[in-house]
Amino acid sequence: MNYQMMLLDLIKNLDHKPKLLLHTCCGPCSTTCLEILSKHFDITVYYYNPNIEPYEEYILRKKEQIRYIEEAGLDVKFLDCDYDHEDFQKIAKGLEEEKEGGARCYACYTLRLSKTAQTAKRLGFEYFGTTLTVSPHKKSALINQIGAFQEKKYGVKYLYSDFKKNEGYKRSVELAKKYNLYRQNYCGCLYGRSKDDS
Repeated sequence: MNYQMMLLDLIKNLDHKPKLLLHTCCGPCSTTCLEILSKHFDITVYYYNPNIEPYEEYILRKKEQIRYIEEAGLDVKFLDCDYDHEDFQKIAKGLEEEKEGGARCYACYTLRLSKTAQTAKRLGFEYFGTTLTVSPHKKSALINQIGAFQEKKYGVKYLYSDFKKNEGYKRSVELAKKYNLYRQNYCGCLYGRSKDDS
């Protein structure tokens, strides 16, 4: 399925600016996504990433996310979350040796999208979505399948996407350079970080 075409078709047919709770993992990944979506949705950025470690890295990425929103002059809100690293450790238990992109990552995506959907439901958002699909290292089909499941479970529309398409990832790199954003060299958890990066 062409998830990015689904998104563009949806945007084309909108007759109002729906409220969107958009999970973001970091400033650089959010750039292209917010550039595309902010014209069409009333966005609240949702920074829920209990997988990121150490804590100092989590704070650095959060600060960069906030700085990007402010310096780019985006008309979006920011909703902070508790660190909740214990929740990630619970779902990662027994999956520590999994390869990057495997079962541990699936559990991590599910944790973050489930929390986003629950929060969207509780706060009355029409849609929820994520910036995770901008990464060339992540399987958009898998992320969208998880989002679709959470949509059914919580009764909030999921925003299908594949932001890496149409040179979306390239654009995110350009914008990260323009705003001098910190670009991390690993996804988030230390299990997936290669020995060469440490």
